[in-house]
Amino acid sequence: MLTLATTLSDRTRPIHDGRVKVEGFDIAPLAGEPEELFRIAMQEARHAITELSMSSHILSVARGDSRYVGIPAYPSRSFRHGAIYIRTDRGIARPEDLAGRTVGVPEYQQTAALWARGMLREQHGVDTRGITWISGGERTAITLPDGFTLRPVAPGDTLEAMLAEGRIDAFIGPRAPACFLNRTAPVARLFPDTRAAEEAYFRATGFFPIMHCVAIRRDVADAHPGLPAALIRAFAEAKAMALAELAMVNVLRVSLPWIASEVERQTALMGGDPWPYGFARNRDELAAMCRYAQEDGLAARAVAPEELFHPSVLGA
Repeated sequence: MLTLATTLSDRTRPIHDGRVKVEGFDIAPLAGEPEELFRIAMQEARHAITELSMSSHILSVARGDSRYVGIPAYPSRSFRHGAIYIRTDRGIARPEDLAGRTVGVPEYQQTAALWARGMLREQHGVDTRGITWISGGERTAITLPDGFTLRPVAPGDTLEAMLAEGRIDAFIGPRAPACFLNRTAPVARLFPDTRAAEEAYFRATGFFPIMHCVAIRRDVADAHPGLPAALIRAFAEAKAMALAELAMVNVLRVSLPWIASEVERQTALMGGDPWPYGFARNRDELAAMCRYAQEDGLAARAVAPEELFHPSVLGA
């Protein structure tokens, strides 16, 4: 039996609850939160199949110590304009104002931060090397080249406290800080109309940022050559179920009253499949991620997107 560890979402739940099978394989699904799944993958490689941070995957492939090989199924994608929070008492009114500031990140290698930095550089001309980065702690050790400033949070301190007390100018992270949610500090999103900014970004780039992929431990992939193809089929089938449920209006399958109009709006902007799997259709986006990882100092060499995935499913 092969363990398969992912977060639970409408795109993975059909595999977890048994509606979708990984044909030819006995799978034991396990659910968890991303931070813990990634720590286990990077430090222990405990699970045969796992959801994996794309930035950590690129990092480990670049340095030659990757214990997993990806398949081009992406169970998590997210625009990250809304993940940038600023102190409103620092004169930060636009992305360019982050130049030279001190910014906290849960992990420098986190994919949300990778995308945010890439967007700040390429869409807004921000020199992210000139930013002082404060990390809450890395899931795997990283060493950045000269010219980058990365410091860990002091023992006993937290990024939350630093932001609330004004000891950092901004914060980038996938979870909103409590001082923003509770309105206990002068903290706001950098992009007040987040959806408009993200839709404009999609129109300009065509990217719906990939956060995670599905990955197989290399020894397992070697022992089961049919597994990568079986997995991509299963994850594609599960995703198709999720997208079909969004369009059902006789009984709403998700707890959003206007889900039908949201589906229409998303389809008009992004087409009928806003969560595309596969390699070729996503190659430009994957190449951008590899470029960002090198520009961030995470990848010591240029990584070709093809290196990230099992060769048997590059044409899937």
